[in-house]
Amino acid sequence: MRAGLGPSRGGHSIGVISDTHGLVRPEAIEALRGSELIVHAGDIGAPEVLDALRALAPVVAVRGNNDTDEWGRTLGETEVVEVGDVHLYVLHDLHGLDVDPVAAGFRAVISGHSHRPLAEERRGVLYLNPGSAGPRRFNLPIAVARLRVSGSSLSAEIIELPTRRIPG
Repeated sequence: MRAGLGPSRGGHSIGVISDTHGLVRPEAIEALRGSELIVHAGDIGAPEVLDALRALAPVVAVRGNNDTDEWGRTLGETEVVEVGDVHLYVLHDLHGLDVDPVAAGFRAVISGHSHRPLAEERRGVLYLNPGSAGPRRFNLPIAVARLRVSGSSLSAEIIELPTRRIPG
């Protein structure tokens, strides 16, 4: 377990981002401002992405399939984050999930990889994919997510970002 936030009367606000592929959009920074913790679900692309996010809040990040450079190999493939009364399981590709989140006591599984935003509860576990905040892929939205934790309750919001076209 790399990071955690203790109990809070008003709850916690967690920023969730994935698939930046080396691009730090100003719109993503603005959407994540005010987060107490930021979770990056992989395919970071460059260590400078994490530096920019750390300017906002502490960051927990996992390695994505494209994070193959030396700096990327220092990141774990999974992380467990304790936020108040709940535990979050973080990995890049949901298809690599090798634990039963219900049996393990996780309240949320956070992933990336697909570039498709998702916030869906299954068997009492929130599955959250913020989508991609990096270069646009196909017709998929550019997005991040906000996870709110209050006691053992979770709520998630996908935030589609207004974006300018990035050359390249």
